[in-house]
Amino acid sequence: MLDRIVWNTASEAERARALSRPSESAEAFETAQTIVDEVRRDGETAVRAWAEKLDRWAPASFRVPASELEAAAQALSEVDREAILAAADAVRRFHAEQGYRAYEVETWPGGRAQRRVTPIDVAGLYVPAGTAPLVSTLIMLAIPAQLAGVPRIAVIAPPRKGEGVEPTVLAAAALLGVDEVYAIGGAHGVAALGFGVAGLPKADRIFGPGNAYVAAAKAILAQTAGGAAADLPAGPSEVLVIADNNADPDFVASDLLSQAEHDVLAQVVLIAFSEAFVNRVEAALDRQLADLPRAGTARAALANSRVLLVADEQEAADAANAYAAEHLIIQTRDPRALSERVRHAGSVFLGPWTPEAAGDYAAGPNHALPTAGAARAYGGVTVEMFQKTTTVLELSREAACSIAPVVERLAGLEGLDAHRIAMKLRRERAEAEQ
Repeated sequence: MLDRIVWNTASEAERARALSRPSESAEAFETAQTIVDEVRRDGETAVRAWAEKLDRWAPASFRVPASELEAAAQALSEVDREAILAAADAVRRFHAEQGYRAYEVETWPGGRAQRRVTPIDVAGLYVPAGTAPLVSTLIMLAIPAQLAGVPRIAVIAPPRKGEGVEPTVLAAAALLGVDEVYAIGGAHGVAALGFGVAGLPKADRIFGPGNAYVAAAKAILAQTAGGAAADLPAGPSEVLVIADNNADPDFVASDLLSQAEHDVLAQVVLIAFSEAFVNRVEAALDRQLADLPRAGTARAALANSRVLLVADEQEAADAANAYAAEHLIIQTRDPRALSERVRHAGSVFLGPWTPEAAGDYAAGPNHALPTAGAARAYGGVTVEMFQKTTTVLELSREAACSIAPVVERLAGLEGLDAHRIAMKLRRERAEAEQ
């Protein structure tokens, strides 16, 4: 079922193939580029054309009425309401420790250097809701934005074909106090939010995971003049499980399937120490797939997945660092010790009793994480990502005189004479007035 690669005998080309993602598609980027370009050029006309073509949903206003949000919240069962609020509370408690710190220091006698912290004005949140309504993603994005003090939070969520947004997403928005939700998704929804067209606000930054087209549209917007910034590269989901021969194969299989059921482009990778253990995991996969409602999606994802066979834990850590997984699950004799050797992972889950599913929903840490190897350079969504810092500098006359020789000298070294003169004039004026 799973393609097997022996890590220590694999060539560089074989290792590169093993670490590649199925979502690495030029077609997705080209399509997203076309959509973004059309929305930039034609505005609402292009947005509506793509919304009708892809979603069969292009109402007079994409914004979901407040009455529909409230009705969805009222229709929610009490047990579902309590689950959403309990998860939100854990996420809020974890993220409350985050946030930039404002401070002021005296860098020169009489020179005050200050850092000021302010939130972005408009945060755009992308909540996947097409094949599965990801209420958890709304929780993970809205709460850090609220803790950061963002004054305007705009949510976009793909509508069900011809039906509008899944009611559970609307109910969660109402429970979280988010009242600006738009029934639009995909690359066209991201572009509309990024440029502020078709009745959507112009977001300063767009957050949230999505399929390959959404991830490409976010990346394109971030590199486009006038477009919105992006949070991090977050495409189809992925998990890497490191399991030794004493791990529970049923647990391992369930962790692999919990990511495989997300999307046909999701990827799951198992790092194991023996063929015998892999056989036990594959048998468990077969048993669990038989009863899985999204088995078709999971099987398609498993076709793009593989096993890396390693000789020891150092090889396992080396392979994990090379892959840089969005989610890393470690089920070994001493998972914490092994985790210390892994530098590149979006989020790490230690031991047999810590499934990635707990992190997806209610454990507290954020589940909006970097994919496709971006964990080498990015972490997950934090409160700080909804904030920005501004530095403020004020020099007294004495400080200007103190710093002037250094500034003048360095400006001279760089050949930037206007810089040198700007400092020199102030020094000479201050010295003359003493």
